[in-house]
Amino acid sequence: MFRTIGTFFRMLKTGWVLVRHDALVPSEYAGAVPWFVRMFGALSRIFAIRGRAQNPGERFANALEKLGPAYIKFGQILSTRGDMLDPVFVKGLSRLKDKVPPFAMKEAEKMLAVAWGSPWQEKLAGLSEPIAAASVAQVHKGTLKDGTEVAVKILRPNIRNAMRRDMDVLHMVAGLAEFFVPDTKRLGPKAFVNTADRAVMLELDLRLEAAAQSELTEAATETGFFEVPEIHWELGDKDVLVTEWVDGMAVSDDAILTDKNYDCKDIARKVMQTFLATSFDYGVFHADMHEGNMIIKEDGALVLVDFGILGRLSPKEQRFHAEILYGFIKRDYLRIAEVHFEAGYVPAHHTIEDFASALRSVGEPIFGRVASDVSMSKVLVQLFEITEIFDMAMQPQLIMLQKTMMQTEGVCRRLDPEFDMWSTAEPIVSNSMRRELGIEGRLGDFLDNMDRARRTLEKLPDATENIAALAKAWAEGEVDLTKNAGLAATQPKSGVPKGIAWAGVGALVTLGGIWAVSNF
Repeated sequence: MFRTIGTFFRMLKTGWVLVRHDALVPSEYAGAVPWFVRMFGALSRIFAIRGRAQNPGERFANALEKLGPAYIKFGQILSTRGDMLDPVFVKGLSRLKDKVPPFAMKEAEKMLAVAWGSPWQEKLAGLSEPIAAASVAQVHKGTLKDGTEVAVKILRPNIRNAMRRDMDVLHMVAGLAEFFVPDTKRLGPKAFVNTADRAVMLELDLRLEAAAQSELTEAATETGFFEVPEIHWELGDKDVLVTEWVDGMAVSDDAILTDKNYDCKDIARKVMQTFLATSFDYGVFHADMHEGNMIIKEDGALVLVDFGILGRLSPKEQRFHAEILYGFIKRDYLRIAEVHFEAGYVPAHHTIEDFASALRSVGEPIFGRVASDVSMSKVLVQLFEITEIFDMAMQPQLIMLQKTMMQTEGVCRRLDPEFDMWSTAEPIVSNSMRRELGIEGRLGDFLDNMDRARRTLEKLPDATENIAALAKAWAEGEVDLTKNAGLAATQPKSGVPKGIAWAGVGALVTLGGIWAVSNF
């Protein structure tokens, strides 16, 4: 109860901080909102700080920094969408990518001493002031005793408590949204926050980040699209991660857009193909792909850093998304519609043909068009309207992928205004579809089905015994199978053996086994 009350007052504080920074209803955009919202915005500006930043995005960034790490994460996602939002606003937000104010050096040294059980000087020959700071951690440049340069990532002090409080507020807002605006239930704000909550809290254990970083090393080596820094496991801890130091320019640096030593078109291609290949070919992807987490080395290699949030796809989800993207590339809207119906994402009372036609209305205007010719805000509005027309609910298990895909596409648009999503995705998606739907994929499906059948057959002896026990109990009058014409309504009499309660389950397992075998 006290925690709920505290969360409520923190929610009020969130609104107050936004009001103080003129970030709740910015004056620059007052004309784009209904009159009553415009009036509220005008009243709220009475309480705004004087001498605040002129850029509305910068004011919003200031407010988010004051509110806490979860809000900064939200701002980082917005900062990649210059095509959907006012470019001036996005420019003001851009410093949230890797220029968040750092915490004091003394605090960093204290964190290292706790993690290593001794002053940092016993492990390192040198340690710099913070090089970069983000929402949950900051990075220092260190030197090992043998002269090797390393990146030392240190979590912010008390970050777990701060993040927990932030997420509690977001949970409350999501719950209030579903209660007071029932139409939002279809979008699943509560499910969205639950997914984000789990991902963010996992990010606060740097041992798990090290494991995620190591996991993507195989994909980096095999695809050749990107690199992953080497991990110094012996120096790792829950609050500290030490990796290879990478020299290069962060993609968040505006200088990369004008420096002739960097090929922005090639970088954009690598970024998108990295995301697609790891997602569809390996089922695991870097789920926080903003520019601050990408470094370009002098030789042009793309290096990913900060693996705190890792996304995963099941084989079924990999195939589903690959088929959708492949369908758009081939302009096969009927197949895209069929995939949605097969997955159960569109209710059966709609027709495949109608849904295919709706998808065509989205795909045809943007097919083959470069990024500068496509308004993603309009496309997303249209997609939103289509999901409403066809009663489609948000899929919580795919939230991370969809968020990262939007984030990645925003990065590519910034690097290359002429970015062509279709030609970039085609080789990756086509290769994935050849693997999934070709001989290799079919053989894999066959072997998976055989393995399921084997496991089912292994249960047949126990299932048979259960059926025999059920039949005997029925014959002796211990179980009544006739009442209400269903097993669920059976009323056991006194002295029924405990094993009989599982007899119905055994019968269903047996029938499942027979079905599995018959389908071969």
